[in-house]
Amino acid sequence: MTNHTNSVLAPNVVLQRHSKSKNSKSDFAGRVAVITGGAGGIGRAICQQFIQRHIHCILVDIDEPRLIRACRDFGPLTSWFQADLTERNSVEQLVKFVESSTGRLDILVNNAAITNTERFEERSVDSIVDEMDINLISPLVVTRLLMPLLRRSGDGRIISTVSLGGIFPLPETTIYSASKFGLRGAMLCLGLDGERLGIHVGSVLPSATETPMLMREAMEGGNTLQFMDPPQQPEDVARQVVRMLDDPRLERYPRLSESWTVRLSMLNPNLLLRVIPLLRKKGEQGHQRYLQSLRDRGFVQDKDGKTILNVP
Repeated sequence: MTNHTNSVLAPNVVLQRHSKSKNSKSDFAGRVAVITGGAGGIGRAICQQFIQRHIHCILVDIDEPRLIRACRDFGPLTSWFQADLTERNSVEQLVKFVESSTGRLDILVNNAAITNTERFEERSVDSIVDEMDINLISPLVVTRLLMPLLRRSGDGRIISTVSLGGIFPLPETTIYSASKFGLRGAMLCLGLDGERLGIHVGSVLPSATETPMLMREAMEGGNTLQFMDPPQQPEDVARQVVRMLDDPRLERYPRLSESWTVRLSMLNPNLLLRVIPLLRKKGEQGHQRYLQSLRDRGFVQDKDGKTILNVP
């Protein structure tokens, strides 16, 4: 496929050397980050907080118009690369673009993901493969091919937005959970190899986050259990990603109380058969409240007898 790029950089910014601030935390001004899924809600929120630290962000996404809009919104500390990350050639072209346009890479954020609301027994095999490809295979391939640049940084970071779905399984999310369980495991393994690699590797595990993907899922009959509590905002996830820069960890959670709940629940998975039915009513009520909130905010409208979702 043809990759479209915007390589307008600020060399006086991106080629600065690393330095240490007075509080002994790394000063990330002048470093370069690649953010996959960069045109989406969480990707944009991460980019916004990175550029506040004067980090140059290369946004990667399959949606070219939204990439262009994001870079226009965020200004000269951003550039973009349009790619289908499930295609090896696209990832290889991304690597060449980073090398030629900046000559360095300090931070990789694996953020691109998709989900599907169809029941497992009704899904096509192609849709199963596609979801596993974008959620699990592509971040591993991207990480592997960009790793030489990250190791050259001397203080590289690999941060993946996983999901609490990578710890706690929910009914009707078979493929999404499988991909996130796999990604979490892979990033934990890389994190344990971090000293040898010279790279800090960690994951952020949010619960349901209000993005266009979640809005569509709510409208299309996605799993209601994720709506037991109001969705968090992309900025909540982005703050934990930024914390990974100053204080690297294997894992961080935007809502710490939720993380304890799901981890304790998984000490005895057999109990899930009893617990999940008890939680369904709360989830269904939360789902209805969330749908009403979308209507109240103008994201859902009835037009010509049809319900239309106007995502931002």
